Amino acid sequence: MDNYQIARRAQIGVIIPSTNTGVEYDLQKFILDGVSWHPSRFWIELRNWADEVDETGDDENAVFERFLDIMRGEIPISLRNVMSAKVNHIMLGMSAETFWGGVEGNIAFENAVREHIGDVSLTTGATATREALECFGAKRISVITPYPQVGDDNVRQYFTEIGYEVKHVKGLNRPSATAIAETPIQDVLAAVREVDGDDVDAIIQCGTNLSTVDLFPVLEHTLQKPLIPINVATVWHALRACGINDKVTGKGRLLEEF
Repeated sequence: MDNYQIARRAQIGVIIPSTNTGVEYDLQKFILDGVSWHPSRFWIELRNWADEVDETGDDENAVFERFLDIMRGEIPISLRNVMSAKVNHIMLGMSAETFWGGVEGNIAFENAVREHIGDVSLTTGATATREALECFGAKRISVITPYPQVGDDNVRQYFTEIGYEVKHVKGLNRPSATAIAETPIQDVLAAVREVDGDDVDAIIQCGTNLSTVDLFPVLEHTLQKPLIPINVATVWHALRACGINDKVTGKGRLLEEF
């Protein structure tokens, strides 16, 4: 991309739900010379999931799955819009859908996205966290999420299918899409304490609207093991996919070491 005056190294399109503020907060921590991030939102109706449970009589798991169904229909519009900027990589700033249905579900989802982006390279949360864990050689992991039980079940399925012993999955079961970004810090810290142990090699945080970029790098020193926020994993994966191997300090071992 030498012919570009700006972002000559990489222009990365980022697909995020309209309700998400966590991804952009985290991206603003990663300002690299010659790299630009280009968020493209897709519409998500602003609703409290508990209200929908009351109105429909469905349980919270069914409501959350309906939320994902809406996302599937809206994502192609967001992809269309950002591809018009001639970005040279696509990063998905939403994670639940990338774990849904385990390995087969992830493959099917990525293939569906590639139908819209052609030969442009792709980063998803599931693939990025898998490759991040491979860097550290972890075998036994725990996960924290903002999801209800059905989301946690799919996360567990994915990591189990790719060969990890999943010790604990702690879902914070936030009441709405926007409430994920409003999760109290003490709740995140309590979740980490709950899932940690001497038998845990690494801790993953899923849910892109749940920012832990300010917490996990410090906790890595305290707990003496890798703690990988999904937004850091996707940033790392996207940069490396674009041939950008800059080491970034202060944002966790993944970007400092690999």
